[in-house]
Parts: sequence; structure tokens; C-alpha cells
Amino acid sequence: MSYNILIADDHILFLEGLLTLLKSEEDLHVLLATDSGDKALAYIRGNQQKPLHLLITDISMPGMDGITLNNQVKATWPGIKTLVVSMHTDTSMIDNLVKNDVDGFISKNADSTELLQAIRTILKGGKFFSENVKKAYVEGIFHKEKNTLETLTTREKEVLRLIAEEHTTQEIADKLFLSKHTIESYRKILLYKLNARNLAGLTKYAIKLGLLEEK
Repeated sequence: MSYNILIADDHILFLEGLLTLLKSEEDLHVLLATDSGDKALAYIRGNQQKPLHLLITDISMPGMDGITLNNQVKATWPGIKTLVVSMHTDTSMIDNLVKNDVDGFISKNADSTELLQAIRTILKGGKFFSENVKKAYVEGIFHKEKNTLETLTTREKEVLRLIAEEHTTQEIADKLFLSKHTIESYRKILLYKLNARNLAGLTKYAIKLGLLEEK
């Protein structure tokens, strides 16, 4: 049996390496490799006649992120398997994905053997999570009482404070000498970490944590 795969990842080097790896497997066929969740979802919706067996996605991408993509795919097409490949191993993100039936989650620094093992395991109906992902998840569960502020990195706190001060994404990028895309990724990560629904929710957290007083 052959399997059809769709990949959503905006990191060119990783994407090229993954495509090279999959080309060496005769029964694994890549239908599309795209750099955004929006394009991936549009492809799935527009190609229902062609069976899709596995979606491999990053988390941080322009537009729709990988967590939202996984959740929408699972809600609409539960038969499609999903594998998240990301450097982010935050407990809240993993928890969100698990609650929305993700089939696997591995780190981007996984070697080709582990990556293929994850793909094969999932296609056979199993679940696959990297050891470091499982460790991060378990440690996060045991430290749920930890102060929320302590779970944020220095950069995340900087971005959160600037959001609360009503700076635009471009203004924050300019102030921190980062790209607009990077700031958008930080914003999405903060929404998941703080379980906030929108920017207003982030602002409330910044006030609650006293970040507006930090200069």
C-alpha cells in the first residue's frame, strides 16, 4: 500500500531534508509541500477526491499555525493522521494537541531514523511522541502550580509587555530587531502558554503579572 502525505513547514532547510528522506521511501508520496497552514487546509478542502493519509506540520508558520491546522483537520477529517514536528515543546501546546487527537509530536532535531519511525508508527494506526516531548509534557503537568511568569522566557515577557503597550507587530519587531514573522510566532506562543483567546487577554495577563511596570 502507498501513502499520501502533505507537509506544512516554512523552514526551507528542514523541508528540503524531509522531502529528500521521503523520496527514498517508495510507498510514501508527497502530494504537497507548503509553507503555511492556510495553504495546507485549502489543498485538503479542494482535493477531497485524492486520499490523504498523513499531515506533517510545524507549529510556527505565517498565517494559520500548526496547532490550529491540526485541530481543524481533526475536527473535519478525523481519518487524516497528523504529526507535528517542532522545536517548541511547551506543555500547554502539547496538551492542546493531545486533546485534539494529534497522532504524534517529535522535535525538529530528531534524526531521520526517528522521523521515519514516527511516520511509520502513525500510518499503522499508532501514536508516536519523542522522548523529549514526553518528558517536557510530564514535567509540565507536575509543575502546573508554578507561577505563570516563571514559565515565560525573557524575550516572551518583552513581547508581552510591548503588546500590552499597544505597539503594532511591526513596531515590536523594529524595537527588538526581529522579523515581523518572528513576533507573530511569539504572539501565538503567548496565546497558547497563557491560555488567552486574543490580544485583550494577553494585555490582562501583562497587567496581572506587573509587566507594564518593567522598563
